[in-house]
Amino acid sequence: MSRVTLAQWQMLAAVVDHGGFARAAEVVHKSPSTLNHAVHKLEQQLGVQVLEPVGRQVRLTEAGEMLLRRARQLIESAEALEDVAGRLSEGLEAEVVLAVDQIFPPQALAVALSRFSAAFPHVRVQLHETVLNGGIEMLYDGRADLVASGLSAQGFLGEPLGQVRFIAVAHPEHQLHRLDRQLDLRDLLRHRQLVVRDSALRQSMDSGWLKAEQRWTVSHLETSIDMVRRGLGFAWLPDTRITADMAAGRMTALPLAAGGVRDIPIQLIFRDRDRAGPATHAMAEALHGAVASECPTEAEGGRREA
Repeated sequence: MSRVTLAQWQMLAAVVDHGGFARAAEVVHKSPSTLNHAVHKLEQQLGVQVLEPVGRQVRLTEAGEMLLRRARQLIESAEALEDVAGRLSEGLEAEVVLAVDQIFPPQALAVALSRFSAAFPHVRVQLHETVLNGGIEMLYDGRADLVASGLSAQGFLGEPLGQVRFIAVAHPEHQLHRLDRQLDLRDLLRHRQLVVRDSALRQSMDSGWLKAEQRWTVSHLETSIDMVRRGLGFAWLPDTRITADMAAGRMTALPLAAGGVRDIPIQLIFRDRDRAGPATHAMAEALHGAVASECPTEAEGGRREA
């Protein structure tokens, strides 16, 4: 057992923070003699002088500064622990499992997680970045509390979260652009298409146009984007992830007569809205708020080609 109690460290911190025993006593609602006794006993137990008199006031010794600096970490940890315990007693979850499709705007996701962290700093977050049916499968298995997906889940009611626009693109020097004319889907047949694999383990699915004679299938959207930058194929990519690339000329939209652009609605789905705790509801609010602030246009409004 520790020889010095947390209360003794708290009293020492109060004396230092408030410039003396009298002022500290008023703040912590203890008598000056109680504080004096606690600090004196702390010094006896440690065998180290932590305070020294300076006129009518006291100040930390060099050893006292080092010890109190470390003790403050204990005090803060204890306060955080009590806060977590209090929130748990009120029904706060210890962890939120969030499954987000990779097409979800990354800036909005980062802002949502930042806002959630500020409000619930002690709640753990498990973030799963999924593709197509991957998030829905986690929902069916009971492995996710909240899912943001471009697909509907049978037996679950989703709420609109926004939409993502997909654009058919390729490197400016790609052979399709060199045709220098309007294209149709038949022109794409003889060129390599880059697609992203469904992350579901059991019920993977295909999505979109997948008729190219050559296909490279990858596991992550960012890999597909990088391959388009390198001229290795064409793909339908979410505009929220390629705005900078298109502005810099690293990829350009294919001049398709039809089918070059399509909008995918994103839904937010609770595993069980009524039984979800306050942290899960707060995460949902953070996602809605982030989409509204970071992607106002999107807010209004086996494989996926990518």
